[in-house]
Amino acid sequence: MLRYFLAGWLIVSLAACGIFSEKKVDNSQWSAGKFYTEAKNELNDGNYSSAIKLFEALEARYPYGRFAQQAQLEIAYAYYKDQEQASAIAAADRFIQLYPHHHNIDYAYYIKGLANFNDDTGILGYITYRVIKQDMSERDAKASRESFESFKQLVTRYPDSKYAQDALQRMAYLVNALARGEIHVARYYMKRKAYVAAIKRAQFVLEEYPQTPATEEALFIMASAYNELDMADLRKDTEKIIQKNFPKSIYLTDSGSLVEKPWWKFWE
Repeated sequence: MLRYFLAGWLIVSLAACGIFSEKKVDNSQWSAGKFYTEAKNELNDGNYSSAIKLFEALEARYPYGRFAQQAQLEIAYAYYKDQEQASAIAAADRFIQLYPHHHNIDYAYYIKGLANFNDDTGILGYITYRVIKQDMSERDAKASRESFESFKQLVTRYPDSKYAQDALQRMAYLVNALARGEIHVARYYMKRKAYVAAIKRAQFVLEEYPQTPATEEALFIMASAYNELDMADLRKDTEKIIQKNFPKSIYLTDSGSLVEKPWWKFWE
């Protein structure tokens, strides 16, 4: 009796694991609406791969009409949710090229922005952010810039879009992240005693991201680099700018002069 019980349990377990293939559904007679409904159900259930296949089948079977157009947007979203960022961006780009005047075109730009914004999610991103605790600004800035550009196109072209407010908030975050990224590079140059390169990076922050919190440290790096290069006049001018704009800066002593302790102590 036990043997039959175990055999039955094994069959049920294998079936649950997909070892025995399920009966293939015949969708040859499905309408466009039926395809879309079934694909949407799969998407809502989190079965992103299945949803993508059904949406693609819908496009192939009924290439014209509103269902096929909407399917392309749904594919972009499904890829995004399935953490296939490159595929999500490609699908969104395809939609933008084919239907530049579609009433949901703003959503395509939004998906592009989200895909680049979260370009390193998944297990690698989890390890990076949860375990190593790496700041977003320390990653490759290319995806952040592309994400910013997609959100910028969205809010510029479609300011009344329901996605515009969220896009603006993400843009503000991305600007700060990009500025901090430049600061990370400037710190590296300071550690390598490449003072001229550090100054250029810090100046870039002041020129491109003047309203971000990173400007304070950018000025301090410039002053420190000028000090190392024995460029006293430029050091003093930069110090005055810090005193004027950041009178309570951690980079200033109580008397308002630049701190004398090694600059790297601030980041240990």
